[in-house]
Amino acid sequence: MLRILALDVGEKRIGIAVSDALGITAQGLETFSRTGDIEKDVAYIIKLAEGYKPVRLLFGMPRNMDGTYGFQAERVRDFATAVLEKWQGEHAFYDERLTTVSAERVLLEAEMPWQKRRKVVDKLAAVVILQGYLASNPKL
Repeated sequence: MLRILALDVGEKRIGIAVSDALGITAQGLETFSRTGDIEKDVAYIIKLAEGYKPVRLLFGMPRNMDGTYGFQAERVRDFATAVLEKWQGEHAFYDERLTTVSAERVLLEAEMPWQKRRKVVDKLAAVVILQGYLASNPKL
């Protein structure tokens, strides 16, 4: 069984998705509102991971369109480092360029009001990240 927990780490929210046990599909779990305390945020993610028992944590890694890493990538790396100090399993990073744009487009096409879009866009972005990762790694 290969279950992956994907995180779309933002400054205010973290979108969370999980794969099925076969590592084929991605389902959105939730959008976690950051507390402002990295230790509390990490504890929440670790507790969630313990419940789903993934073999791998997947962090969406923001990159600039030219492929370079910017300020937000450093924030994601810092958060990932804090999580990985408490996590004993595997981990990976996946290029998340345009995932939030893709998620927003899907929600706009569904004619979802902006108030509701704001609540689910990060979760959907995590799904897009995880589905892209699964598609690019078919022999997981």
